[in-house]
Amino acid sequence: MNNPRANRTSDPPTGGPASPLGADDSQGAPGHRAGLGAPRGAGRSSYPLPGRGGPAHDDDAPVYVISIAAELAGMHPQTLRSYDRLGLVTPGRTAGRGRRYSARDVALLREVQRLSQEEGVNLEGIRQILQLGAQVLALQAEVVRLHEELAKARAEADRRVAEAHASHRRDLVPVDRGAIVVWRPGPRR
Repeated sequence: MNNPRANRTSDPPTGGPASPLGADDSQGAPGHRAGLGAPRGAGRSSYPLPGRGGPAHDDDAPVYVISIAAELAGMHPQTLRSYDRLGLVTPGRTAGRGRRYSARDVALLREVQRLSQEEGVNLEGIRQILQLGAQVLALQAEVVRLHEELAKARAEADRRVAEAHASHRRDLVPVDRGAIVVWRPGPRR
């Protein structure tokens, strides 16, 4: 039997609010990397997702309904609901409390699946791995902020030193302390 709906799950999502692609999906099937923009955030990995890169592409925009996100992550929607309840991957919510997943959420779902299936890590271990990863990202951001603050402080110190040097009087002559001769009065006559 040839069922035209049987292969529907392999078709890429197109158009509508569930996909950031718009009506024209000329980029290809899921996994096509050419249209992806660079991932935001230092050290964050991005899984190949359909779409176009560019200024309008936002990895954190909650655009995928649960069925599309589950399809992109290769999971059952009920698994995504479980992960949400456990706090592993928490999607954005609409005004009606419907779940909306971002491209970053889908990438995180794939990482959870990889850790679980390929590495054999249980859900509590995955939760701790994700928390440690979030701490690393926060610490990296803090290091960047501190480096920028230090650079500003150094520039300000250099400016003040240059200002102090510019204000020195030119009629004063620095004296080498090794060349100082102490005068002692001789015997009185």
